[in-house]
Amino acid sequence: MTASVQPAGTARPTSSDGFIALDEQWSTHNYHPLPVVIAEAEGASVTDVAGKSYLDFLAGYSALNFGHRNPELIAAATEQLGRVTLTSRAFHHDQLGLFCRELAELTGTETVLPMNSGAEAVESAVKVARKWAYQVKGVPAGTAEIVVAASNFHGRTTTIVSFSDDETARADYGPFTPGFVQVPYGDAEALKAAMTPRTAAVLMEPIQGEAGVVVPPEGFFAAVRRLCDENNVLMIADEIQSGLARTGTVLALEHEGVRADLCTLGKALGGGIVPVSAVVGSRAVLGVLKPGEHGSTFGGNPLACAVGRAVVRMLQTGEYQKRSTELGAHLHERLAKLVGDGVSEVRGRGLWAGVDIAPDGPSGRAASEALAGLGVLCKETHDRTLRVAPPLVITEAELDRGIDAIAQVVRG
Repeated sequence: MTASVQPAGTARPTSSDGFIALDEQWSTHNYHPLPVVIAEAEGASVTDVAGKSYLDFLAGYSALNFGHRNPELIAAATEQLGRVTLTSRAFHHDQLGLFCRELAELTGTETVLPMNSGAEAVESAVKVARKWAYQVKGVPAGTAEIVVAASNFHGRTTTIVSFSDDETARADYGPFTPGFVQVPYGDAEALKAAMTPRTAAVLMEPIQGEAGVVVPPEGFFAAVRRLCDENNVLMIADEIQSGLARTGTVLALEHEGVRADLCTLGKALGGGIVPVSAVVGSRAVLGVLKPGEHGSTFGGNPLACAVGRAVVRMLQTGEYQKRSTELGAHLHERLAKLVGDGVSEVRGRGLWAGVDIAPDGPSGRAASEALAGLGVLCKETHDRTLRVAPPLVITEAELDRGIDAIAQVVRG
């Protein structure tokens, strides 16, 4: 039977249902979005095609830390659009060196490898760690291992899902890339036992986002740093969701007073305008890369660098770190009061929280749909957890409105 095909040039849909039907017919079903069709956005709010306004309590999984269409970021992008957008790395351009210097100074690192997506940044860090292990540490060729955490999320490329324990992400994608050893998140003794002379790196999220905004035990990353130093192993922090002011500091590891050898950054680095990611770290480690060994046509393009530089300038003021700290304290104080009243547990740091719905309450999906009905956009993870991560430009009144909606939904 031949599937019905809508002819090219068909009139634009006039309703949310029409747009959703178009998506269902023409786009691959690798996501299960809420039935909301966003047409406009500004700050912490979005508007659908019917003109209904919603409070954004997800912020593009932290890609929109500075809000939708932030004027300073839009201005930077617009200015660069009028000059040059892409050169490829076959040539120099006047934004790359400035972006790398400014991002390195912001993060207290020495050099920057610009890429596009977060998954690309993690893949790059994995490649660098292996090359460093062979060329510097002296690990026998083809035997390097990287220790990762259970319940991790670093992306969905073939290599990355190879060390995931999420069967939805892994099923039917093998054979998998070898060379990864998994240990329980937050277990320093298990990490110690997993290290061998072949260990190249430890790769972990300072706070596990997809797992439900899981904060490790106090002192865990100090122990990771010590174990890495004792065993001549690189420490790699995936700060793609946790970094760039989401937790109240530029990097979430700052809460532990710890520095990694390499950090992966992304999401908010592109200001919600273009995909921008980077690996930042020491010159001794990233310096193992030589021309022709790794790259990306769009990585470090002029438009991306111009937007990234504007993001760095905004973070240099400390305003967004302060907002995350202060509004985050308010968020967690209010959410904590729901424990035992529709909520079983709340975790997180800064303006970021994982809210576990009580067993007798709605599923995460049902709660997300109910919240959308109340004009608040949130999304579940692992069936019964809501992830709360509003843009850092949100006001306290808007934050309270979203929390009130959550309270109403989880209480049934």
